[in-house]
Amino acid sequence: MTTPYPIGTPGLAWGAAEKSAWRSRQTVKRSYETDVLDAINGLRTRFDITQYGELDDGARRYPLLAIRSRHWRDELPTVFVTGGVHGYETSGVHGALQFADRHAAEYAGRVNLVIAPCVSPWAYERIHRWNRDAIDPNRSFRENSPAPESAALMDLIAPFRDGVLAHVDLHETTDTDESEFRPALAARDGVAYEPDEIPDGFYLVDDTENPQPGFQQAIIDAVAKVTHIAPADAKGEIIGSTVVSPGVIRYPLKKLGLCAGMTDAKYKTTTEVYPDSPNATPEQCNAAQVAAVCAAIDFALAHTAMPG
Repeated sequence: MTTPYPIGTPGLAWGAAEKSAWRSRQTVKRSYETDVLDAINGLRTRFDITQYGELDDGARRYPLLAIRSRHWRDELPTVFVTGGVHGYETSGVHGALQFADRHAAEYAGRVNLVIAPCVSPWAYERIHRWNRDAIDPNRSFRENSPAPESAALMDLIAPFRDGVLAHVDLHETTDTDESEFRPALAARDGVAYEPDEIPDGFYLVDDTENPQPGFQQAIIDAVAKVTHIAPADAKGEIIGSTVVSPGVIRYPLKKLGLCAGMTDAKYKTTTEVYPDSPNATPEQCNAAQVAAVCAAIDFALAHTAMPG
């Protein structure tokens, strides 16, 4: 028998009082300014840095910054890279920053890059999936979004939305998904918590409505050189979804309001790194995210007619 979540009444969805109680338990554990803003500022000599919004939690403000190709060409396709939609996903944030620093220059003149490395800074500092209102930004990429993080990102990409060729959204699956986040979700929504397995290894989420198996396979092949790929469980599933090929499942991205479904890009994927594996170091996790982005761009360019 599982222990009830410490906030709320089993079977009843949270109201304002429960959300306030939850928020009071969230403490700052790391610095968005030091880890993210300083890293972005170090890129200003090579990229255009855009502030596309600001979050205000009453105590402080969080500027939302994106990294853009300096020599933008309207005729080129755009590649969109996002990290930290769930703030606790460390390698999503640092993998995006590492890609910008070490590899983005390789694609200059071939694609326009838009990189939003930390979509949810409040949650990044508190190592949580939700924003301060107990809303999951990664279920909120839809019109009239309840999450300001999601709404701001949609505004950022709106001018380039129709030209996005590929979108890589960098995530993690961690042991705390089962110890904290899924129990909290069940409590918030007033439903029973049903335990699940945490897959040991890297996997991808393809789009049910526009599957691209060759694209996903190219990413899996590249990441397998860096870290191990998650096997299916005894039911042939990963986190409750059928494994369609090694390390790949599918979700209806747009219908669920997921970040990777916010554009009509032909090539889109959500990465899932497993940082709690005894066989993966933080450096490997960051490198897996970078490898995924590079493989995604390489595949998309190889299968797209470029302007002359």
